[in-house]
Amino acid sequence: MKINIFLEIKSGPYGGGNQFLKALKNDLIIKNIYEQNPEKADVILFNSHHRLNDLIRLKANHPEKVFIHRIDGPVFLIRKDTLKLDKLIYKTNNLIADGIIFQSQWSKNKNIELGLKINVPETIITNAPDPLLFNHSKKEPFNPNRKTKIIATSWASNMSKGFDTYKYLDTALNFSEFEMTFCGNSPVKFRNIKHIEALPGNQLAELLKQHDIFITASKNDPCSNSLIEALHCGLPALAYNDGGHPEIIGKAGCIYNEHSEIIKKLHHIKDNYNSCQNEIQLPSMNEVAAEYINFIKTIFQNIKHPKHLNFKNLIALRTEILKYKLVKKLNK
Repeated sequence: MKINIFLEIKSGPYGGGNQFLKALKNDLIIKNIYEQNPEKADVILFNSHHRLNDLIRLKANHPEKVFIHRIDGPVFLIRKDTLKLDKLIYKTNNLIADGIIFQSQWSKNKNIELGLKINVPETIITNAPDPLLFNHSKKEPFNPNRKTKIIATSWASNMSKGFDTYKYLDTALNFSEFEMTFCGNSPVKFRNIKHIEALPGNQLAELLKQHDIFITASKNDPCSNSLIEALHCGLPALAYNDGGHPEIIGKAGCIYNEHSEIIKKLHHIKDNYNSCQNEIQLPSMNEVAAEYINFIKTIFQNIKHPKHLNFKNLIALRTEILKYKLVKKLNK
């Protein structure tokens, strides 16, 4: 069985989905079950709404292949004008997917609430980062006698990534007790928080290991890759009580609901640093890849007839994609 990840994976700093799938691809290559050419692969792992036209063409030409859908979002909860995109994702899923992989229970529940129909086997598998980069090696030890170092990261500059909270912290933090760094793309300018532009993975991992506590204030984030990267580097975390954050953190930090709780929760992590750090319990990339392989292999071995995309449904899907693109263009 050979697997192809049907996504144009970027090599530099990019969004969380890209970074995870890049790490997953590397692991599948090591395990000798990855196929770069989708025409030669037995199984196609496609991601959310990416490359839909190419995906439809591949499915129509190769009905014998097994198609596994890694569903993100819902996108609508992040970009409020995109409900039609989620509906397009669901329609594609219904006609093409032979299996579904969700990234969190929260994401599964929200997608079903918005109209996703599950008519194939499904599972929930969290993400993991590249273990060669994001690990505890050379992590700077916590020292309660110096300033506690807080860090937040985000590739996207969408305000839903928590920038209202980071703006609040820029004035609310006691900078004689704490220091804070933001790494990534920001739509706001900070006065006291140090801003570093987005970094490639190796440099980002080094930066994370120089800090003590990670904070994420993103909203409706199904499985925050930045949060997972920080935890794998040994940083206890504070996160907004939304999306998949509570599932990821567990007892390795704190969850907050209001800005007024943040400072108190930061002190709690600082005062209980070792116990919070010891509670970091996330699967490795090797374990996550094994879960992907086992789920895909079960479907591949047991499925008798992968979904067939007939001409009528092919035209219907292409029409929906064209409509979405036209509406998106007109709304710019």
